[in-house]
Formats: sequence, C-alpha cells, structure tokens
Amino acid sequence: MSNRLEGKVAAITGAASGFGAAAAQRFVSEGGRVVLGDIQSDAGKALAAQLGDAARFCVCDVTQEDQVANLIETAVNAFGKIDIMYNNAGIVGAAGPIHTTPADEWKFTLDILLNGVFYGIKHAARAMIPQKSGSIINMASTAGIMGGLGPHAYAAAKHAVIGITKNTATELAHHGIRVNAIAPSGMATAMVAGLSGDPTDIDGTIARLAAASPLKGRAGMASDVANAALWLASDESGYTTGHTLTTDAGTTIGATTNAPNFVEYTQLIREAGKRGIED
Repeated sequence: MSNRLEGKVAAITGAASGFGAAAAQRFVSEGGRVVLGDIQSDAGKALAAQLGDAARFCVCDVTQEDQVANLIETAVNAFGKIDIMYNNAGIVGAAGPIHTTPADEWKFTLDILLNGVFYGIKHAARAMIPQKSGSIINMASTAGIMGGLGPHAYAAAKHAVIGITKNTATELAHHGIRVNAIAPSGMATAMVAGLSGDPTDIDGTIARLAAASPLKGRAGMASDVANAALWLASDESGYTTGHTLTTDAGTTIGATTNAPNFVEYTQLIREAGKRGIED
C-alpha cells in the first residue's frame, strides 16, 4: 500500500529529530505534505530541504502558544489546510527524587510535555472544526500508563496527555475530528541514548534495548513510532479515537525478558492444591 496520506497536510512539533523527523519522512513518502516545527533551526531546515517541495520549516517553541498557533497557520497558508496535527515535541525533563526536584524544572517540563500538547490540540481544533475532519496525534509514553517507568514530572505529564487525549476526543468527535495518542517505551533515539551520556550512540542504544526487550533481540526504533503515527494519521484508523496505541514490546501488559510461568504444561490446579480433572 502506498500514498496513504495523498493530499493530506500535517504539522509536526519536535520535527527536526527523533520520532518527529521519522514521522515527517514517513508522511512525505506516503504522499503527504508537512510543516516541521522545532527550536532546532539548522536541523529542521536541513530536513525540510531534504524532503523538498512537500515540506516547510517553521521555528516553534511549544512553550509559546503563539508559535504553536503560527505553525498551524503556516501549514494552512502553505498548503491550504491542515489534516494532521502531531504533538510530538518532548524532553526527559526534571529528574531525581521528588524531594529534591526544583519547582522551576518541574514547571518547565510540564510546559513542554503537557502545555505544548494543549496548545497543539487547541489550535489544530480551531482549524479543523470548520472542515469537519482531522486527526490529532499526541505523544504519550508507557510512563503515562504505568508507574515507575520515568521521572516524576515526565510521568505526570504523560498521564495527563492520555487524559486530555480522551477528553478532547469525546468533544471533537462531534466535529469529525479524531484524537489519539502513542505510548512508546524507551526507543533508540538520541534522547534515550543521551541518558547514557552520548546522544549520538544510537548503535549502542539499540544493543542495550534489544537485550532488555521482551521481544527477543528486537529494539524499539523511531520508525516503529512513525509507523504508528502514520496509521493514526491515515484514513485506515478512521473509526479510532480516544485510543492510546502502545509501541512497547508488551511492557505495559507485563511482558518481560524472562519466560512467563505458563510456558510448560502442568496439570490443572484445583481447590486445596488438587490437580487434574476428576472423572
């Protein structure tokens, strides 16, 4: 299947690297046109140049509402409409024990991970409501589904992203607009690689993630998230809204690198420790 986004226009925040860049490349390869929003101007402009006439770059700091609004206006002005809003921009943010977390770092983290998503939904909805269609995709995380998988501010923000996804999906469905989220686990991106000290060590990150993956030897890649975003952006997911799609090798349903307890046959266990079915 090809040209799954033929004629569609997308705006992507955090588009200069990681998931955003992978999604931009995937969207264009499927016939879409994209406006790339990021604070990394050089990388964003280089990616737009690589993608050619199907792409534009726009400086976008998601903590600034006017810049998010401008990103969407740029898409409408450049390509005539906006069909897809991918609220992807993110950082790891404030880390460490709760009792040592500085308030300003906490607020800054939520400003990017949560408020930036709010601005994106708000201004995308303003543009999409008159056309009675659209797909809004929000970047959540497995840390927004389970506890203990991320720093406190990050986990709080990602739980909130899933909440606003569900709430706005119920409202915007009446306008023909779908709102969904993607919840990846740790994937082989520069942000995850940076947690080990070297954001350029993607190969080493792939090896570490593959060793810890419930899917033996399989690391999560940016392309996995881009493919999930493509499905949510396309008409193939036209009856799906309010959903959080995981790309996590089963982590959030309890899959681990260890084999589960039921891999070997044992007789049926009954009351009081009895086994087997009585004749």
